[in-house]
Amino acid sequence: MNNITKTILNDWQKKKLPEIIKRQTKLTDYLDLKVNKIVTVSGFRRIGKTYLIFDLIKKLLKNNKKNDIVYLNFEDERIPQKTEFLTRLLPTIKQTFGRLPKFLFLDEVQNIPNWSKWLRRIFDNENIKFFVTGSSSKLSNQEIPTELRGRCLEVKIYSLSFKEFLNFKKVKIDFKNLDYSETEKAKIFYNLEEYLFYGGMPEVVLSDESKKQEILQQYFATVLRRDIVERFKIKNEEALKSLCQLLLNSTIFSASRLQSNLKSSNLKVGKATLIKYLNYLENSYFLSSVPIFSYKIKNQLQYPRKNYFIDNGFINALSLKFSKDHGRLFENLVFLELKRKFSKIDIFYWQDKQQKEVDFVIKQGLKIKYLIQVCYDLSFLETKKREINSLLKASQELKCNNLIIITNTCEAEEKISGRYGKNKKIKFIPLWKWILDLKKI
Repeated sequence: MNNITKTILNDWQKKKLPEIIKRQTKLTDYLDLKVNKIVTVSGFRRIGKTYLIFDLIKKLLKNNKKNDIVYLNFEDERIPQKTEFLTRLLPTIKQTFGRLPKFLFLDEVQNIPNWSKWLRRIFDNENIKFFVTGSSSKLSNQEIPTELRGRCLEVKIYSLSFKEFLNFKKVKIDFKNLDYSETEKAKIFYNLEEYLFYGGMPEVVLSDESKKQEILQQYFATVLRRDIVERFKIKNEEALKSLCQLLLNSTIFSASRLQSNLKSSNLKVGKATLIKYLNYLENSYFLSSVPIFSYKIKNQLQYPRKNYFIDNGFINALSLKFSKDHGRLFENLVFLELKRKFSKIDIFYWQDKQQKEVDFVIKQGLKIKYLIQVCYDLSFLETKKREINSLLKASQELKCNNLIIITNTCEAEEKISGRYGKNKKIKFIPLWKWILDLKKI
């Protein structure tokens, strides 16, 4: 085993790091923390975690020698999935380089048994700065193993923001002239359309349009196989795939409804198993589910949940719809942007007994901060009235007056009085301005 480790370490020393396109997340911000922490970098597969690590390593190499820095990818087939490999890792590094590293980068280390106990022991006893990356929620603040609680700081990585997308596409926008230049606005709308349908997975953004859908389908197949079927030893793979199709082709789900739909396709899956499958999809970061807002936990558990995906490209590439669903893609994009913009919030949807609905209830601590509707097209009067009435009713019930409607082009601020309150102010914000941070909420 020592020989395998030495070979991998020597390969790392010879490795030429790839060219990196800069992103807004900068891991250098986590180098000089007042209190030493293990930095966990988590997110969906192929979302750019490793390239962020390589970008940091490039910066570290300006003031450090290559053998001060060790990077290991635990999905390397040469690395045995055994605790023993970790136990011998530092002695072998010391034997190979003559000293322990200053920085140790561990990619997908959660695949190794007892990784967290080993990491705690080394972190507590050695002066090493750790960066741990993974595509499993085992590294999230909610699920980090008990022995690492209080020792980790999580950095969650999402697919490219629209600003990052423009940077990857080498699209220069003159933001100073946006209020006057139709040319600049046309560039934004043209690229927003691509971003809306193909998403922000870095490799997909850089690939030709003819390859985008194929790459996204390959990503999905890999996640399903490696992160779910193999990891959790799923026997009924057909049911799992059918479940994913149901979720991709709907915006709201309940375990009972999903079970009934699978049964009608001659796929018998118990409710407990179905709930496990849903948890596995969330563990892989592919799916996020949003509960209804209620002060009663029982209601949150019983009512259907809304489902969102890690990248718009998957909805476009994997759903069975034959036309572009702008409304759904808009809403999914807003959800992802909310997760990027606000790290410490809880997201819900709201619905009353008359089926009035608000897409996003943003709760921070004990307070409802924002109520947000997403509507692609407000040109029809009935649509606008419906969206406003739902927002006003939720405002009255939840005691929140920060009311926002994110739409395609409409930009305004209206004071509205009616049965649900007087002089309620509603902001109408175009999606492109909001995701470029040109319009704050």
